[in-house]
Amino acid sequence: MTTSLFISDLHLDPARPEGIQLFDDFIRNKAVNADQLFILGDLFEYWLGDDACEHSGYQAISESLAVLDGHNTKLYFMHGNRDFLVGTGFASSVSSSLLPDPTVFRLNDQDVLLMHGDSLCTDDVAHQQFRAATRSEEWQNNILSKTIHEREEFARQLRMNSQKGNTEKSESIMDVNQAAVEAAMQEHNVRLLIHGHTHRTAIHEFQLAGKTAHRIVLGDWYKKGNYLEHDQTKFSLFSYPDDTMLASIKITKESSPTTLKKRQA
Repeated sequence: MTTSLFISDLHLDPARPEGIQLFDDFIRNKAVNADQLFILGDLFEYWLGDDACEHSGYQAISESLAVLDGHNTKLYFMHGNRDFLVGTGFASSVSSSLLPDPTVFRLNDQDVLLMHGDSLCTDDVAHQQFRAATRSEEWQNNILSKTIHEREEFARQLRMNSQKGNTEKSESIMDVNQAAVEAAMQEHNVRLLIHGHTHRTAIHEFQLAGKTAHRIVLGDWYKKGNYLEHDQTKFSLFSYPDDTMLASIKITKESSPTTLKKRQA
């Protein structure tokens, strides 16, 4: 039986060693027992480029991820809005496959749409403009041409500006836009979407073209861990390390997903 785990928005930072330790525990005690692990963006608080990994103090995270290869756990990585500069060098060093955002992945005879989630926050115009700029090859090449010290200062300024900007935005603006969600799911012909970014752990059920559809939102790792497990018959959200189930939906081939338990975390 194939078991898949999904995580996002860990925002790991050497300045918060307790977060890195919790992640290491998760990898060594939970993820090694799964067949595959999907990281849907923002594994890092920031990423300055593959050439800056050792300098930035992220070696411990790389060492944790490298453990998975020895247990035959497949690793998939999708860029978030904090670590979009992760490249093939880092991915290769931890035996990870880079997934484009969005990606449709086949699980238990069902197509599932995987996204980081920030592209769905279409009401946040400022973020969408920033996202479009930073995903351009010209912008990324310009940043990577700078010294690591210059990149660190740039990342520091970005975080300060982001924190200040978020305090001035309403909660609704920073959440996904339902019309954007439905458009993405219809474009890819799916009825199940998994994403992170908003940190609003939940399983949402709604009607899409007359059929039941679900959106699973992964939580952040600031206070405790959060992961989604798929074990062939159902998707279940858990906190970590206590493994408390937060929500679950059962998937059957013959019918639409059926909600077993659902609550806002």
